[in-house]
Amino acid sequence: MKAFYEKVSHAGINSFGYSSFSLPRFNAPFHYHPELELTLIEKSQGKRLVGGHVAHYEAGDLVLLGPNVPHCWLNAEAEPPEVDAAQAIVIHFRADFAGETFLALPELLAIQQLFQKAQAGLLIKGKTRDIAAEKMRAGLHLQGFPRLLLLFDLLHGIAISPDTERIDLLFSQQVLSPIETERFQRIYTFLIENFRENISLEQMAQIANLSPTAFCRYFKKITRKTFVDALTEFRIKHACQLLAAGEKPVQEICFESGFGNVSYFNKEFKKALGQTPLQYRKYHLSLPLVASRS
Repeated sequence: MKAFYEKVSHAGINSFGYSSFSLPRFNAPFHYHPELELTLIEKSQGKRLVGGHVAHYEAGDLVLLGPNVPHCWLNAEAEPPEVDAAQAIVIHFRADFAGETFLALPELLAIQQLFQKAQAGLLIKGKTRDIAAEKMRAGLHLQGFPRLLLLFDLLHGIAISPDTERIDLLFSQQVLSPIETERFQRIYTFLIENFRENISLEQMAQIANLSPTAFCRYFKKITRKTFVDALTEFRIKHACQLLAAGEKPVQEICFESGFGNVSYFNKEFKKALGQTPLQYRKYHLSLPLVASRS
């Protein structure tokens, strides 16, 4: 998986992209593009990466991303995956897709402010998420002017709602040059691909083209985490997914998640989540099954 600049294309008769996907797995790598992106996950679960933040996602996940925010959705492992295991509705649009001065209209101030918040990635929750999801599904059956009106209605509803949460405010506050943006994506892509392996500080420093000391300073400045903390977070998130599946032994999950020692795994897991891996599994297996939104 290689982080890359994605050129988002859509038919020339449309000013924005509106698509639905049904795949065995989400196959977009850690990437970025100048368009804003509104993504609704209809079916799937796994890890969502936005900027320097990693979190669990599941069906119903709704996120608005600002321009050039690196991101990807990684499916939880399943063998073999279902043909339609990963389903999503995605809207792509540039901030000025309706004209360079359109957002300057006083009636659109809330949407203008929404776009600024989206620089950190915006998680949309609660009733607002449910209403927005229904509108996004309805939009699949619209074209032309009705779909354009629906998009503005969607954005305004999100903009005035308190049911939103910035995903990675610290990353959005970093003013990165194109070179530094590419360096960060190269570092994070390597982590995404290799967090289950033994990764040394020297390896990471070489990938970043920095000395080990300079790399540590750079990584902490961008993510507000040490490299070791970020690597451990990736591994624990992965272990959580395997534990919630309820199939593999804890010892096997420990090694599959990149921890080389069971006692160390238990210690770090409890420090992060306040419970042991077995307690985490027991709790999640006791939860009632909730039908996926469709």
